[in-house]
Amino acid sequence: MDSRTPSLLRPRDGDALRAELRHTAALTAVPVLFGGEVHDGSLHLTEFLGTRTNGLKGLVVPPASGLGGRVVHLRRPSAVPDYGSDRTITHHYDGPVLGEGLRSVVAVPVMVAGTSRAVLYAAVRESTAIGDRTAEALIQAGRRLAAEITVRDEVDRRLRMLGVQDAASPAVDGAVAEGIRDAHADLRGIAQSVPEGPLRNRLRAVAEKLAALAGERDREAPDAVTLSPRELDVLAHIALGCTNNEVAHRLSLRPETVKSYLRGAMGKLDAHSRHEAVVTARRLGLLP
Repeated sequence: MDSRTPSLLRPRDGDALRAELRHTAALTAVPVLFGGEVHDGSLHLTEFLGTRTNGLKGLVVPPASGLGGRVVHLRRPSAVPDYGSDRTITHHYDGPVLGEGLRSVVAVPVMVAGTSRAVLYAAVRESTAIGDRTAEALIQAGRRLAAEITVRDEVDRRLRMLGVQDAASPAVDGAVAEGIRDAHADLRGIAQSVPEGPLRNRLRAVAEKLAALAGERDREAPDAVTLSPRELDVLAHIALGCTNNEVAHRLSLRPETVKSYLRGAMGKLDAHSRHEAVVTARRLGLLP
């Protein structure tokens, strides 16, 4: 069984898969790209570019069946120059594949922690081997998608570990609050390590949710103070008791840069010490 459970905080992995297919299409001249996620060991085909029929849509491929099931099972890329006559795969799906006119196909598994989590395909309608450039672009797309899914899994793991289910949960005790603060700082660090875009924004949104869960915001406090993402990153680690050098190491910044962000945060918070800055940020609901 698949132990992963849906999360309202987690973006749809299929959207990230589709984005990688589009990126690959922009880099190559391959006419057909498609793929899907692996659930409970079976591949579910859901995303398509360049197809002419609906034969492949919604297809569920068990392990070791066809080309996709083969790469899920073997956990490595595989290709067939002529799908209909190839002897290395089963032919349970000749109908939809050949009905689409596909001949040469390459499939790449998206590997996360040693498990196939999705499969990306590139295909042409001639029985000629797909070029190395296309195959390499698909492999790189698989690696990027694997990295993104890894980050999403880590976010989900931390939320499960903390037992955070609802923003309306009762106030947490001191030990759990400290754990949430640690996770909050880690999430902000992870967010900074991924490219600018929807995933980084989602990670920061999760961090803000944690801050709201653990914080005891003074409802009479003004709402005018806005810290930059980097100022919050630094202050979140300062709140854990980190020195400037430790913050610099965790966030891959220079110590002088950390000092600059800290000064900026202190100025906006009208704080005269790092401790006062943390206390004020918590009172304003900016930190857990």
